[in-house]
Amino acid sequence: MARDLPLGNGNVLVNFDTNYNLRDMYYPYVGQENQSADHLSHFGVWTAEGFFWIDNPELKRKSSYLNDSMITNVEGNHERLGLNLLIRDGVDVQENAFVRKVVVENTKQQERTVKLYFHLDLHLYGNGVGDTVYFDPDLQSLIFYKGHRYMSLSCSGAGGKGSGCSSYAIGQKEMNGMEGTWRDAEDGQLGRNPIAQGSVDGTIEYELKIPAGGKTDIWFWICFGKSLEEITGMEQRIRQATPHTLLQRTYNYWEQWLAKDRHDLSLIDKDMASFYKKSLLVVRTNMDNRGAIVAANDSDILKFAKDTYSYMWPRDGALIAHALDRSGYVSLTSRFYDFCKRAITKEGFLLHKYNPDGSVGSSWHPWINPAGEKQFPIQEDETALVLYTLWHHHELAKTLEHARDDYDKFVVPAAGFLASYKDASGLPLPSYDLWEERYGVHAFTVASVYAGLLAASKFAEYFQDKARMVYYREAAVKVKSAVEQFMYSEQEKRFIRSLYWNREKNTYEPDMTLDASLYALFDFEMFAPNDPRITATMKAIREKLWIQSEVGGIGRYSDDYYHQVTHDIGKVPGNPWFICTLWYAEWVIAVANNEGELKEAEDLIRWTMNHALPTGILAEQVHPFTGEPMSVSPLTWSHASFVKVVQEYMSKLKLLRNKSTGKEDVSDAKLLQTSGASQ
Repeated sequence: MARDLPLGNGNVLVNFDTNYNLRDMYYPYVGQENQSADHLSHFGVWTAEGFFWIDNPELKRKSSYLNDSMITNVEGNHERLGLNLLIRDGVDVQENAFVRKVVVENTKQQERTVKLYFHLDLHLYGNGVGDTVYFDPDLQSLIFYKGHRYMSLSCSGAGGKGSGCSSYAIGQKEMNGMEGTWRDAEDGQLGRNPIAQGSVDGTIEYELKIPAGGKTDIWFWICFGKSLEEITGMEQRIRQATPHTLLQRTYNYWEQWLAKDRHDLSLIDKDMASFYKKSLLVVRTNMDNRGAIVAANDSDILKFAKDTYSYMWPRDGALIAHALDRSGYVSLTSRFYDFCKRAITKEGFLLHKYNPDGSVGSSWHPWINPAGEKQFPIQEDETALVLYTLWHHHELAKTLEHARDDYDKFVVPAAGFLASYKDASGLPLPSYDLWEERYGVHAFTVASVYAGLLAASKFAEYFQDKARMVYYREAAVKVKSAVEQFMYSEQEKRFIRSLYWNREKNTYEPDMTLDASLYALFDFEMFAPNDPRITATMKAIREKLWIQSEVGGIGRYSDDYYHQVTHDIGKVPGNPWFICTLWYAEWVIAVANNEGELKEAEDLIRWTMNHALPTGILAEQVHPFTGEPMSVSPLTWSHASFVKVVQEYMSKLKLLRNKSTGKEDVSDAKLLQTSGASQ
């Protein structure tokens, strides 16, 4: 089930499923150590007339973020039981604590007793072996612990100033048919077992009386720490400040954070502006405070692949950081570049992917080829794109004078590798493609290498390193020349996706498969967007990769097998991907000469909005016939692509309007000299 409404502060990340059940709780790194390991934690309500869990279909829910903040706003109505619920959740910006406010309204005309139940099914360190949970009489809370991981579950009454829980249940699960203590809540009576160890869970109860037609608020919170002392100190601070204060300061913080974006959102409609803001917030939830930008944190993917997307791919991270840099969040993205500086190998490249703590992530790229010869297990574009976006990071941040350490420790080794990892033609040697499926020389990769080398040349020029400046620039020129010679098809009148080395013939063989990633040839500034060869390539992508169903959208490439739902590739070449659809929109924006020519791009932006979850969450891809989210949700790259395309749309719109009135904006003109990847 897709993940929805992520909340985080860079140390803690909480995900819900689409039924508003808590499913993922990451700490102390975003994307590493899921303390719930995809196990469902329940929230329920008991009355004398009946009981329901939050995912009960009788409870009609409407879920969203509160005013484009990182606070949820979930409204529920249970007509038969005469109850309305309003739930607002947030992860505090100062404490590593999740806070929930519940407003319960009694719509019946008599006073009633209502009991609320909050259940936690934890697997500390990501596994359910050797956990302990006990009731702490001083805190009136449940304490879960194992090793250096501690979590508490607490509650109080109106305003966060009332008494603690009215009852609790602690027990074992996942053995001998035991489902967990959440079952104890359904009759309104908890067992009050004081401690349990092994595979365990716990539930707390808050009992209240609500007058006829009245309502009241109740507060729950979860603290995350590495010791009992840390947890108890946090509990004391929360009670002293009140959980209401935490939720309010968190709302205020994200409101102020969004206000730092440098773009004039009055240029676009309110619904697009709102989606843009939510996308920025979703991107931030998947960023760890130590620099890792995590691809996705949807643990549901474990059911299919026994691995997750909770890694930092340098490519994803670079493009996501670039969108944030353009918004003005340069101090945040500087941590990502510091991460890459720490991660670069002695050979000068970045590996496939990394864990949020900086260690090397799992990989399926081998270190030898089929002939048993050594090869680097890399996607070369991942190194090149970090180089490329690092230059623009310092330009946008106006910090080039402080970039010497980045130049010495990342730019020089990375650019040295890119410049030397090539054949006699100037093309980069083979590596894996951005889709992580093929080993060869790929258009997306060569475009990124070209851009990375030019960026390195600019760094060298700034630091008056003239020999390297010339070396990197000449290497970039040779890459472009080789692309024109070997990766353009006169027969098809467009660029080709890849070249694969044929050992027997001692030559490269072309891969003519149409691939949306060919957009990189203009977006990374190798060719102008209005170059006739680029125009033909992009029009072919729109014609051949558009999904011929009511859903629409653009697929990755023809006959895409990943999560494939039909072999009718004439109509459905692959599932529609948000990033691929938005790439085409980038090109439309780049070549538009008037507002009318921007209409297609606006339609594609709105296609993206219309195929998100109702809360505004974008998956990786959607089902070509139903539009349901597929693979992981949210995908950080999807939201960053939306941010970048809307930025380009606004810049081009402003430029065209200024031109029509004779008020050309020099800054916008500079931003739009290319499609926008360099902005």
